[in-house]
Amino acid sequence: MSGAGEQLIRLNEVMAQLRVECPWDREQTHVSLLTHLIEETCEVVDAVEEGTDADLCEELGDLLLQVYFHARIAQDEGRFTIDDVARGIADKLIRRHPHVFGDGEVPEDLRGVWERRKRQEKGRTSSLEGIAQSLSALARTQKVISRARAHAVAVDLADEPITAEEVGSRIQALVARAQASGVDADAAVRAALRTLESHITRTEQTGPRRGGQGGR
Repeated sequence: MSGAGEQLIRLNEVMAQLRVECPWDREQTHVSLLTHLIEETCEVVDAVEEGTDADLCEELGDLLLQVYFHARIAQDEGRFTIDDVARGIADKLIRRHPHVFGDGEVPEDLRGVWERRKRQEKGRTSSLEGIAQSLSALARTQKVISRARAHAVAVDLADEPITAEEVGSRIQALVARAQASGVDADAAVRAALRTLESHITRTEQTGPRRGGQGGR
């Protein structure tokens, strides 16, 4: 087995050579690679849910290539390097885990503390800032609700216990009913999400906060 990091150095060297000697790799940009990044991410999900260890190892490698590819493009443009990427995430993890890398105590609300610390670091004025716009409507809805709870925004959110199986079957049933009724389920979720986001924003600007809950 090679030493720690040896193959990462090798991958960086391979990527550098490809950017010089391969016409296709040389022409790629951050934008042109986005489709590949999304596809590779989805293939990692498939490997986790249905694949073998070999499948997962391979797909993680393909995803890692995308990280190195984007970092190499940035390096070629004189912006940052793969070391800057690694340094940034390592520093962030250490900074946000004082209970691991310092003498801080383990907080009861780990996720809530993480979100609030991130908000303070980035100078954000709303719990909704920084949520990826390109997420699917359902994934963004989940993130918005999680953020609202983590930041203790005083909005009413359903919290009756439910199992994963019930969530899946009920969402599926709602989509089926929507399709039968001529309703675009995805558009309906986006519309409801916009309403929720507006409500959260108004509450943050004018209303009090309640006790924090988990969320990430």
